[in-house]
Amino acid sequence: MAQWKTAATSAAAISIFMTGSAAYADVTAEQVWQDWQDYMAGFGYQMAADESVSGDVLKVDNLVMTLEAPDNQGTITMSLGQFSFTDMGDGTVSMSIPSEMPLMLSMDPAEGEAVDAKIDYNTTGYSVIISGDPDDMTYNYAVAQMEIALAELVVDGEKVDLGQIDLAIADITGSSNIKGGDLRTTKQRLNSGPVTFNLNVANPEDDNKANISGNYDSLSFEGSGSFPKDMDTNQMAEMLKAGFAFDGTFNLGKGGADFSFDEAGQVVQGNSLTGGGTFDMALNDGQMKYTGAARDYQINISGGELPFPVEMAMQAAGFNLMIPVSSSDEEQDFAFGLNLGDFEMSDMIWGIFDPGAQLPRDPATIALDLSGKVKMLIDLMDFDAREAVKRGETVPGELNALDLNSLRINLAGTELTGEGGFTFDNTDTATFGGMPAPTGGVDLKLVGGNGLLDKLVAMGLLPEDQAMSARMMMGVFAVPGQEEDTLTSKIEVTGDGQVKANGQRIR
Repeated sequence: MAQWKTAATSAAAISIFMTGSAAYADVTAEQVWQDWQDYMAGFGYQMAADESVSGDVLKVDNLVMTLEAPDNQGTITMSLGQFSFTDMGDGTVSMSIPSEMPLMLSMDPAEGEAVDAKIDYNTTGYSVIISGDPDDMTYNYAVAQMEIALAELVVDGEKVDLGQIDLAIADITGSSNIKGGDLRTTKQRLNSGPVTFNLNVANPEDDNKANISGNYDSLSFEGSGSFPKDMDTNQMAEMLKAGFAFDGTFNLGKGGADFSFDEAGQVVQGNSLTGGGTFDMALNDGQMKYTGAARDYQINISGGELPFPVEMAMQAAGFNLMIPVSSSDEEQDFAFGLNLGDFEMSDMIWGIFDPGAQLPRDPATIALDLSGKVKMLIDLMDFDAREAVKRGETVPGELNALDLNSLRINLAGTELTGEGGFTFDNTDTATFGGMPAPTGGVDLKLVGGNGLLDKLVAMGLLPEDQAMSARMMMGVFAVPGQEEDTLTSKIEVTGDGQVKANGQRIR
């Protein structure tokens, strides 16, 4: 959690120059600059800068911002180059920065290594126009090209040469609408053209190297947020209760990456391609949500200890996660889902264990959808509460219900499906050896299981006696279905500790 909060507060400052979305403004240059200072102070930054006014232009130079990092992680200091605000004479303000502007970042944790980094932030065609009134401002921005690169890294006073780390984004356009008050709110959108990145680094302590480079057709973002006027990033739980929240959706266009890893002379290399993807995230007083999806994903890997090239592809891959983050006496929802759709391997891989092509090579799918109810006993964003959990002084929460909304596994000519649900008695941890006692059941259906066993025996991958043991085990937990080579199973757990399979008690 500390890393997330540190990144969030640092990004709040850098995003002013990347998108213009973190600065707030009235209709004059002085009001723009003052409101920005108030905003950053709300995040906990201590600020110092040299200011000068010449005509309609307010220049800010030698800006230094210092932040006490969350969870006792030390101090973060950012030093920025010169930038300016210009009254345009029509009720709008223009913000400008040098085409080459170094950012200095220093981190001095209470424990661990001190880090100083110089980041080159270069732009061409940079334009930010601010309009509106003090309580409802709109920022329209455009950047023809933005480049960010690590220029220098110093750890505990010694310069470290990691290698090349850079990112470039072209044709950026977007806008931000900001409404002021004790709870400031924002609505943002961003669209870009091609995105390229390079990571060519070497571990200075050994010979290990990593080289990753890639490009994507486009990048877009749309989201909103609310920010209390005075925020203490060391008290994230209190920030959430005061109204801090955000949600956003990122979309990535078609693209891919080439990569290689050299570990002690063993080189693994390959490439990946994707038809694009999305990533959604949201955080508020009640819940934290993440959802991700990629389409038409391919990856090829070779080298190292791999005896042959590995080629795999998926038409769709995705996940979703929703968890409560705030303590409550009431039950709260959670959810988890995973989808790996139409997974395929190359014929070369299949040929290693199935040279006669006895197994169906149809694309495989794994899909899981879970949800449930929990009672949170701590605030997950509270550092002291998490430390108490680590020390074993408390538990984070209680699981009250778990529902298997759907399960589907298609693989090698077989299909396993299931659904069901359980409730849990947290006052009874004796019946099932320390876990809350469950009550409920799950229905399962397996199609093609015996046929798969027959094929595995014929291929020599499974001894006949082990196949017989598997069939006997399926006979204990399952009964034949109406269709050919179909097994169904209903597993039930009763409140008095009994476990039944298809009505027969097995515990």
